[in-house]
Amino acid sequence: MLSKKLLTHKAKGFVKKNQAPRSSMNYNQVNDIGILFSINSVQKHEQIKHLIKTLENDGKKVEVLAFLPKNQENHEFLFDFFTAKEITFWGNIESDKVKSFINKSFDYLFYIDEESNLILRNILAQSKAKCRVAKYDEENALYSEMMVQVPKDGGIKKLVEEMYRYTKLLS
Repeated sequence: MLSKKLLTHKAKGFVKKNQAPRSSMNYNQVNDIGILFSINSVQKHEQIKHLIKTLENDGKKVEVLAFLPKNQENHEFLFDFFTAKEITFWGNIESDKVKSFINKSFDYLFYIDEESNLILRNILAQSKAKCRVAKYDEENALYSEMMVQVPKDGGIKKLVEEMYRYTKLLS
């Protein structure tokens, strides 16, 4: 069982140590986009797949990493994923695919979760992405350069649409 207090402390420490240059860039100049999310419904999976297709149609290279929480079903094995079993008692990530994802300098990294996840916040804190985009939430403010606010009843579809819309406006 991972300690919330430990994960929160580690994430704040990663933010202080991370020296990755941060900036938003013109959407037309963007090449690489990362997507990070927690697996929790088929509908979310469909929205992620739709976003990937849209971004690829725009000529962007997209890489996806998903977190599979305990007792959740992985609806498809389409995306790279990891579980809490790949994190040590001390909150260190042992997965090579997660470490590789963290070290990629994506032009944009979309964090697509309606409710913030401490494990994924640790990944955001360590990420070398130039611009991290997340849902507006006070807890995400430390871990993102751009936040998108959606109505409470907007759901994941609205969050995905607004992330795409606002990043595309940066041109």
